[in-house]
Amino acid sequence: MKKTLIAAAVMAASGVAFAASNVTLYGVLEEGVVVQKGKHFDTNVQLKSGFVAGNRWGIKGVEDLGNGYTVGFILEQGFDSDTGAEAESTQAFSRESILYVNGNYGSLAFGRTGGLAFAQSRAIRTGWVFGTSYGASSWNNYAWVAKRMNNVISYATPAFGGFSVHAMYSNSGTGNTSNDLDKWSKNGHYYGIGVKYQADAIKSSLIFEAAQNKNLPVTSNRNAKYGINYGLEWNLGAITPMFGYQYVWQDKGNKDHQFGLSAQAPVAGGTAMLGARYLFGKDDGAAAGKEDKHNVFTIGAGYAYPLSKRTKINSYAGYAHSGKAWKETEFFKSSSVGMDKAPNYSGYQLFVGLQHNF
Repeated sequence: MKKTLIAAAVMAASGVAFAASNVTLYGVLEEGVVVQKGKHFDTNVQLKSGFVAGNRWGIKGVEDLGNGYTVGFILEQGFDSDTGAEAESTQAFSRESILYVNGNYGSLAFGRTGGLAFAQSRAIRTGWVFGTSYGASSWNNYAWVAKRMNNVISYATPAFGGFSVHAMYSNSGTGNTSNDLDKWSKNGHYYGIGVKYQADAIKSSLIFEAAQNKNLPVTSNRNAKYGINYGLEWNLGAITPMFGYQYVWQDKGNKDHQFGLSAQAPVAGGTAMLGARYLFGKDDGAAAGKEDKHNVFTIGAGYAYPLSKRTKINSYAGYAHSGKAWKETEFFKSSSVGMDKAPNYSGYQLFVGLQHNF
């Protein structure tokens, strides 16, 4: 049965009227096995959901308004395929929930989405083959300004000679708490501005982000946080080399530089990926007499082989090593309950899994 017919049945059951030909039900299911060992935990084997591509389902649609204008929406929810649990039990669409208008003057969107340097439909970051996935090789493991946010207004200009300008604002902040009913000066705020270039074989982006963390508890670091991301990709046919750079800084917090070199290439009917990066920085909030500098080096290799147009096998091997203040840092907790240990600072990961898109 076609995806549009399935979506029609879902929406019709809820009593919502729409044009069936313009609505699509879609999603990603991925399951695999991770073998990993960290400096501070024993080797373990676990069934892992969404290691490469976060499990999700969504509904998207678009309507032609005429005169070059369209209106559309994206509603997307994440979930754990191991248990069927929602990514955020308090949110019906935790990954993305936006309404947008595209036209001759660009694209304007409202709702919940990811920051310009993170993920989702409004993000423009380039320059790292593993993106925000692949365990220890995820670009945003150690330093970032914003991930997903509520109350977003996003605008992108039309492309001129391959260049487009992207701006984003959020009135909910980027922390774990927010109350947009407070006066404006007490809310958390996010500001992002970026330039993207995409023409022929070259793709590049330069992004500046700022977050005012006034919505965080008084015991947290509420100073403004800033970040710069630059990325470059050049498709040479036989190989696509990439370069990424990131600088994130905050008063009484970390000031981190991150450099990454990576590439992907078609190999034996699939896609091979290789990437290495190095982060170093200083913690301005370190206690007197304590080491205030830190660093971490990661290297990863992956291979994706398509079994069909919608199904593929993913594999990955990664290693991380940290030093100075982070030398004895324990595992990175990749779940809120701390049960899903990941050796993002020191250790290795091996993964193999099956991914299906619908």
